[in-house]
Amino acid sequence: MQATSGISSTRLARIGEELQARYLDIGLLPGGHLRVARRGEVVLDQCFGLMDVARGKPWASDAIVRIFSMTKPVVSVALMMLWERGLFQLDQPVGEVLPTWRDQRVWVSGEGTSMVTEPAARPVTFRHLLTHTGGVTYGARLASVGGARTADPVGLAYAAAQVDVLGETEGLGAFAAKVGELPLRYQPGSRWMYSYSTDIVGALIEELSGRPLDRFLDEEIFAPLGMTDTGFSVRQDAAARLAACYMVTPQDPLSLADDPLESARLTPPRFLSGGGGLVSTMADYHRFAEVLRRGGELDGVRLLSPRTVRLMTRNHLPDGRDLTDLALISDPRLIPGGMGFGLGFGLTTDAVRAGLAADGDFYWSGAANTIWWVDPAAELSVIFLTQVLPTTAYRLQDWLKSLVYAAI
Repeated sequence: MQATSGISSTRLARIGEELQARYLDIGLLPGGHLRVARRGEVVLDQCFGLMDVARGKPWASDAIVRIFSMTKPVVSVALMMLWERGLFQLDQPVGEVLPTWRDQRVWVSGEGTSMVTEPAARPVTFRHLLTHTGGVTYGARLASVGGARTADPVGLAYAAAQVDVLGETEGLGAFAAKVGELPLRYQPGSRWMYSYSTDIVGALIEELSGRPLDRFLDEEIFAPLGMTDTGFSVRQDAAARLAACYMVTPQDPLSLADDPLESARLTPPRFLSGGGGLVSTMADYHRFAEVLRRGGELDGVRLLSPRTVRLMTRNHLPDGRDLTDLALISDPRLIPGGMGFGLGFGLTTDAVRAGLAADGDFYWSGAANTIWWVDPAAELSVIFLTQVLPTTAYRLQDWLKSLVYAAI
């Protein structure tokens, strides 16, 4: 037992052994980096395997990875920094800042030119965007409703309007304007659907601050915290540290999806995706996690007040309901029972329903199986970095949580 951290070193060592045997030795993951910290002390910090299989490069402690949706907590924190400055209120209509978000309509039936819509019963608010309850979608052509796969008419409308962050070149403002002109999938505040909402949050940050999103994040979060490798692209002098990214396919669990020598992440993008555009490192994201675990401050740098962090990490779903009750697309691999949603984070609200050893944590993962969570009550922060798409491939987060909590 490590006396100061209250955690078993023997059981911590078992995590690395199990990760190696279950995922690396049989070729399911190329490599990765796991860090566990308790009470501010790093109690486990271990790199595994390779960051570039074809070139035989061992996973380095300063490897740069695509964190995809782990961008969302960062951008949500940025918006709440502006809330603390009095630039908006949570239940303020987004249309007061983005004109095309006024007088919106909501899908009722049909698709294309035969789509039937109705007026939105209430405007989309800042809170709706932070909680993915505003009626925005991710433009998926298929949705799962009640277990049945069906065409998503609003997703088809997104496709017809070329709403897709992967192909967007006009910037956040133009993207947000385009989304605002399209129908909402459901009445704001009535359901939950994972979506482009945090990309719209990025546009709001630009409008409210008068600065491009990348500049705001650099000046307000990354530079003050010393997150020198986090941004929307990889610096030229750090290019050799970018890990390869892989995709699980029926033919190959490690099919190359993004070669680090040819990656688009090596050049600054024209579109700054607030929902998934950042790259980062273990050291950088650990500092971000510790800021939140400590109530908004680290090493004399304060991003948010403790009250704001507590507000963000409470369940903001209507009537405090469970996410599985409200999710339009319900995939148990992504949305287990006992889960709520705060202002930019998922939350474990009921450990019994979630099948976990503890509740009260907040978290969000990335598409390439990057994992992060903070448990304030346990004084715990955990990060696991790897680069394998999609996030639903192995359910790594639940497995990892079981082993980490067993060590406390």
